[in-house]
Amino acid sequence: MTVRAVLFDLDGTLLHTAPDLAAAANRMLGELGVPARDPAAIATYIGKGIPALVHRALTGALDGIAEPALFARALPIFERCYAVESGARAYPFEGVVEGLERMRRLGLALGCVTNKAGRFTQDLLARTELARFFDCVVSGDTVERRKPDPLPVLHACDRLGARPADTLFIGDSLNDVEAARAAGCAIWCVPYGYNEGRPVSTLRCDAVVPDLRDAARRIERLRAGEDRG
Repeated sequence: MTVRAVLFDLDGTLLHTAPDLAAAANRMLGELGVPARDPAAIATYIGKGIPALVHRALTGALDGIAEPALFARALPIFERCYAVESGARAYPFEGVVEGLERMRRLGLALGCVTNKAGRFTQDLLARTELARFFDCVVSGDTVERRKPDPLPVLHACDRLGARPADTLFIGDSLNDVEAARAAGCAIWCVPYGYNEGRPVSTLRCDAVVPDLRDAARRIERLRAGEDRG
């Protein structure tokens, strides 16, 4: 495998954002007169963007669809609450900063591809001091479709000037695996993310890496092998 560029999911891969999202969801539910939900349950609702999270929080089910009028009321409330909560508790997972720094030293082009809306993504990356690492950021509203559609991944590859075949995606969920596969990228997964409550071992990824430090070491070994070849 040739690696010239690396793309990363955001929530559950780079940043532990579940506490902020749970706080915003429960503030939304409180304003609507709906009982609060267990933050651990809300963490399983993460991965398919804010509208899906709102539907799930309202219904308490991964496949739940809220009544349209209730959803229409709830979505702007959540967005207002999340604008306050985003970044308040979020932090990079262990090994993220060191891994990104090592990948930068390897001369890799780096990008972030997330389903989170751009108005939240850029501020969150800045507040957690990760923005400096990325040559491009593709948010949930940058292009017409979100992961698991391959379009955001292909758009990121194009912006980085990298072929999908030379691009590695690192994520934590089925969304990431399906998007990377459809785009023609290799896909590695971290085991500490959200993945809608399912273990990462259920995913058909190319490798499971314990953290981004290990991912950087593996990429370095791959590149050393290419040089010897």
